[in-house]
Amino acid sequence: MNNVNLVGRLTKDVELKYTGSQTAVATGTLAVNRQFKSANGEKETDFINIVAWRKTAEILSNYASKGSQIGITGRIQTRNYEGNDGKRVYVTEVVAESINLLDSRSSNEQQPPQKQERPFGANNPMDISDDDLPF
Repeated sequence: MNNVNLVGRLTKDVELKYTGSQTAVATGTLAVNRQFKSANGEKETDFINIVAWRKTAEILSNYASKGSQIGITGRIQTRNYEGNDGKRVYVTEVVAESINLLDSRSSNEQQPPQKQERPFGANNPMDISDDDLPF
């Protein structure tokens, strides 16, 4: 089984291209924090190459940008090719099968907090003495 779930932030805007047959493909890098700190007490981050195809690629390109937090479910893929210098280049990446946009593009902009109305009784304690209770 080859299944990967990641939550992280895009390190830059994804790059959207189209193949010769007009199939959309988006590539980018996802910064994923590790759960544990290093021996120095610092948080460590992995930078993972991601690829999305077709409609998923277009959605990722249109609705996510640098700094956006996204969740990806996909699979690990390895490939290799001969570089310009004649050496073999190996690439490991996550091919996104589905994505979740965990914040919106405008959430990175400063906006004044909006006051939310609370329904009666939600975190609003009532001033009632024990004598007022029917039991």
